[in-house]
Amino acid sequence: MRDNAERQRFELDLDGQIVFADYERRPGLLVIRYVYAPPALRGTGAAGRLMAMVAGQARAEERRILALCGYARGWLAMSRAHRDLLA
Repeated sequence: MRDNAERQRFELDLDGQIVFADYERRPGLLVIRYVYAPPALRGTGAAGRLMAMVAGQARAEERRILALCGYARGWLAMSRAHRDLLA
């Protein structure tokens, strides 16, 4: 995963296709506005892999995640390992 700070999004390149999560950093928070997976990668777990990396990044920065995106909110709510990050 790379942090494309210029575009304010985390990106994961899988076979030349980009899965991404738009974000905003606020004090103590990582706001996830939108998670996108190209149609060919939907249902493959690609967005979930990206979210696991985003959660790891939030933990490393000691931030909680404010998930405005329904997918991100649902993923965090279902993840026992990362549920505590949900703001």
